[in-house]
Amino acid sequence: MTPSRQEEASALLDRVLELVDVVARARRRAAREVGQVNPRHRPSALNLVDYVAVRSQDVRDLQQRLRALGLSSLGRMEAGVEPHLRAVVETLQVLAGRTGEGWALAGAGDRAGDGAGEPELPGAEVLRRNTAALLGPGREDRATRIMVTFPSEAAGDARLVEDMVRAGMDVARINCAHDGPEQWTAMIGHVRAAERALGREVRVAMDLAGPKLRTGPLEPGPRVRKIKPARDATGHVTAPARLWLGEPDPAVDDDAPAVPVVEPAWTAARTPGERLRLKDARGSGRSLRVLEATGPGVLVECSRTVYFATGLGVEAEDGSRGTLGELPAVEQSVRVRTGDTLVLTRDMSPAPVRDTGPHRIGCSLPEAFDDARAGQPVWIDDGKIHGRIRSVTPDEIELEVLQAGPGGTRLRAEKGINLPETDLGIAALTAEDRAHLPFVAEHADIVSMSFVRSREDVADLLRELEAIGDHALDVTLKIETVGGFEALPLMLLEAMRWEDVGVMIARGDLAVEAGFERLAEVQEEILWLCEAGHVPVVWATQVLESLAKKGLPSRAEVTDAAMGQRAECVMLNKGPFVVAAIEALDDILVRMQGHAEKKSDMLRRLRAWAPLVD
Repeated sequence: MTPSRQEEASALLDRVLELVDVVARARRRAAREVGQVNPRHRPSALNLVDYVAVRSQDVRDLQQRLRALGLSSLGRMEAGVEPHLRAVVETLQVLAGRTGEGWALAGAGDRAGDGAGEPELPGAEVLRRNTAALLGPGREDRATRIMVTFPSEAAGDARLVEDMVRAGMDVARINCAHDGPEQWTAMIGHVRAAERALGREVRVAMDLAGPKLRTGPLEPGPRVRKIKPARDATGHVTAPARLWLGEPDPAVDDDAPAVPVVEPAWTAARTPGERLRLKDARGSGRSLRVLEATGPGVLVECSRTVYFATGLGVEAEDGSRGTLGELPAVEQSVRVRTGDTLVLTRDMSPAPVRDTGPHRIGCSLPEAFDDARAGQPVWIDDGKIHGRIRSVTPDEIELEVLQAGPGGTRLRAEKGINLPETDLGIAALTAEDRAHLPFVAEHADIVSMSFVRSREDVADLLRELEAIGDHALDVTLKIETVGGFEALPLMLLEAMRWEDVGVMIARGDLAVEAGFERLAEVQEEILWLCEAGHVPVVWATQVLESLAKKGLPSRAEVTDAAMGQRAECVMLNKGPFVVAAIEALDDILVRMQGHAEKKSDMLRRLRAWAPLVD
C-alpha cells in the first residue's frame, strides 16, 4: 500500500533529523577550530563544518523523495546549510502534523555575526563580500574576475600591461619562480600606472614557487645554430633563410636569428650585395648574400640549409675572414619509451644523453629519496610519462616506464615530477619563499601559496606574515596535490584566522596527481566546499590556452572557459595573444552571467573530507 503524503512527510522528517544530528556532532567536534577563526569568518567556518558533515552522508534518495513532495532537495545548500535544513524540517513538520515537536541544531545560537554588532548576512552575500575584499570590485555585467599571469616581457612593456587592463584584467599574477625583484617592481609599477590611466582597480597576486620537483640538467648539446629556407609542398624554396652575423638591428629585421662574430671590424667592412662563403658544421659549402650592413651586424640570406657553429670561419670576397663567436648549446633530450628503465638521481650533475635506456636524470628535491617507496606511481612532464617505482636507495629512484608516447616521449631538463602517493616530509614554504615574502608583503595585495598540503603549511605561512607584521596581505591557497585536496577543510579553517583568503584550483598539477579522469569531479568538489566556506575560488590552468599562445581557441576551451564562470575568478596564462584571450574571456563570462550562477547538485557521499565528522 502506498504511504500517504503525511506518512511520507513523517518518515522524511525523521531522516532529515538524523542528518541534523550528524551536523550537530560535527559542530561539537570542530568547536575548537571554529572558535579560533577570525570573528568575521566564524559563521562561514560553522557553515563549512555543516556542509562537510552533510556530505559525509549519501542523501540522494532523500533528495529525490523531498523533490517528489515539492520541497527543497538540498541541492543548493552550500552557502547556507542550516537555513536549508531548518526550512525543510519546519515544512515537513507541518506536512507530517508534528509541529509541536521541538528541535534545535546544537551550536546554532553560538553563531557570531559578520562583525561586532552586525546582523548575520546570508551566505551568498558573505561570499560576494569576501570576493570583493580579496579580488577587488566586480563589474555590473561580469561578477567573475579575470586573473592574468604576467610574462617576463611585462617588466619592460608598459603598453602591454595597459592593454591587458583595458581588455578586462582584474588581477595581475606574478610568479616568483621567474624573474626577480627588479622585474617584479617594474611589472607592479606598470599595473599601478595603468590603474591611474584607466580609472580601474587591479589587484596584484604573487605566487610563491614552493617545493616543485623537477628533472635535473642534461649534458649540453653541440653549439650550433640551424637556419633553413621556407619550401612549398614540392620542396621548392619560397623564401630564403635570413640570419644576422654580429649584432642584429631590429629596425631592419627583428625576426631573423643572430650569431655573434668575434671581429667587429670585419662585419663593419661588409657591403650589401657582397657574397660570403663558409663550410658549415657538416662540412657543406655554403654561400651567403649580404642584404644589409649596419656596421655592428650584417643581415644575410641563403637558399639552402646552413648549420652555423662556434669557431667557424666566414670568408668575404676580399679574402678577409670573420670568426663565429660562442653559440648557445642546443637543448638536449632523451627519448623515453614504454618499458624503459628511468633512474632519478640525487646527483644534479648534467646527465648523459643516450639513444636507448636505461636513462638517468637528476631529481631536484632530495627529500624524495627519503620518502619514496617501491610500488608508488610517478608522473613526469605533466603526465606525459607514467612510471612505477621499482626500488629506492639513498641516491637513486629506479622507475619502470609504464606509459609514454607511441614513439616515445622526449624528456628534457626542468620538467615536473609528481609523486601523488608519496608522503613527502617537506614544508610547502621553502627558504626561497621565505626570502621573497617581505617583498611580496610590501608590494602585492595577495600571496599565493604553492603545493600547500596541510593545515601546518598554512599555519607556517601565517606565522611568517605575523613576523613581518603585515595583516593587509591576503592569502590564496593553491590546491595542486591530492594531499592538499583531502586536507582542504582543515586548511580553510586554519586560513580563516586571517583576514581575507581564497583558493586556486591549479588544475595542471592537480590533474596529474589525481588522474585526468578524476579532475572534473575534484574541481567540482572544491567549488562546492569553498562555496560552503564562503571562500572565493580561482579557476586556473589552460583556460583558452590555444587562443593565448596560437591566436585561435579550441571548441573545448571555450566550453571550459564558460564553465569557469561558476568560480569567482578565472585565470589566463601568458602568451603572445594574451590580450585577445582576455577580451574573449571577458565576452564569454559576460554572456554566461545571464544564463547561470551556480547549479543544483546531487549529494552523493564524499569520502575525502571525513576527518571533520565522527
